[in-house]
Amino acid sequence: MKQVYFVGIGGIGMAALARYYLSQGLPVAGYDRTESDLTRALVQEGAVVSYDDSVDAIPPRFRDKAATLVVYTPAIPDDNKVMGYFTANGFDIHKRAEVLGLITRDTKGICFAGTHGKTTTSSMAAHILHSSHVGCNAFLGGVLRNYNSNLLLSETSPFSVIEADEYDRSFHHLRPYIAVITATDPDHLDIYGTEEAYLESFAHFTELIKPGGSLVVREGLKLKPRPGKNVATYTYGLDAGDFHAANIRRHDGRLTFDFVTPTGTLTDVELGVPVDINIENGVAALAACWLTGCFEPDAAREAMRTFMGPKRRFEFWLKEEGAAGKVIIDDYAHHPDELAASIRSVKALYPGRRLTVAFQPHLYSRTRDFAPEFAEALSMADEVILLDIYPARELPIPGVTSKIIFDGIKSPVKTMIFKENLVETLKNLNFEVLLTAGAGDINLSLPAIVENTIKKP
Repeated sequence: MKQVYFVGIGGIGMAALARYYLSQGLPVAGYDRTESDLTRALVQEGAVVSYDDSVDAIPPRFRDKAATLVVYTPAIPDDNKVMGYFTANGFDIHKRAEVLGLITRDTKGICFAGTHGKTTTSSMAAHILHSSHVGCNAFLGGVLRNYNSNLLLSETSPFSVIEADEYDRSFHHLRPYIAVITATDPDHLDIYGTEEAYLESFAHFTELIKPGGSLVVREGLKLKPRPGKNVATYTYGLDAGDFHAANIRRHDGRLTFDFVTPTGTLTDVELGVPVDINIENGVAALAACWLTGCFEPDAAREAMRTFMGPKRRFEFWLKEEGAAGKVIIDDYAHHPDELAASIRSVKALYPGRRLTVAFQPHLYSRTRDFAPEFAEALSMADEVILLDIYPARELPIPGVTSKIIFDGIKSPVKTMIFKENLVETLKNLNFEVLLTAGAGDINLSLPAIVENTIKKP
């Protein structure tokens, strides 16, 4: 292998691998459907990226099958012409997760899995280790604002922090040293079919932990883990479990807690992103780092205080001063439980303020499977703006539109619009606190939304 071509290079996990190979000095190219901040960044870092789904768009040097490794994401549709060319011509083709597993197999992998929470917890753990003398390699599912990258590298650290994705059973290619499971609420039922099959996939993941390793599972999950005999198992939670938080304090926009471990307590941990949901995320990240045996208390405290979070995870776009100041927050929430947790966090931060939620459903199948749960979560908002479904990898499903969510929303004010009308709709709306949510492209409207909001008298 002398060069790497990525089919779906704009995906967050794919981009981390592309950056890894670029760091190794290998030529990198790839295809993605649309241009994004991430693909533009990869081009600046040396990758060749095309948005044209045709064989002619593949750079000639990457048509040499003896020299080219092809990496693809399962999200690529079956009729993709670029992928079809590589398949028909017998190239060496591997899934992203398989390549990630190969890269990290000789390291001590700290793998974060779960329906939600894995991006923030893995990013926290990476920042903690990177801030200590131990360091880490990290392949993250979000661009960490502290580094403006989703890849961290160390030539000396034995540890790799990995976001373990359950989609298409990708995380079964990993061999964790420490595994953390944050949530097992059913998702990706287009792949798994049933909740039982989804839970079984996580149970199998726990069997893959290396002997001498550790498993950390959030309290209260339905999961029945099956780790090997030489794997230590722990629980974590907000206020219960082997690892938990105590003495939680909120004051002047700051959020501090004590981190309780099986053998002692780390006092005065302050959250850099001070929202309630990050207390439990912080406990999970700190627990994983504590289990490495290289835990540095002072460095961990400082890392938690300076942690800025991944982009699109409870990211503030506008925070005007004063009781009447406008607030705009963006969050990647695309599962009902994530959405509900995000809305609760905003309401806790801004009690008494009117909350407007603009939500873009992600995938027809997820909308079909969880429409009542999405409606219940959105009903916690004072006002809801519901967008059309972002299809991602899917074709439309008959009868499945945003309306099946909309009809169940009980908020006093609700409206359903197309995404292209969002900026104008909000321009004419005197909102107080706005939360934009979804895993699609709703965030692309935020610069215009912020600009219009600031311009208002």
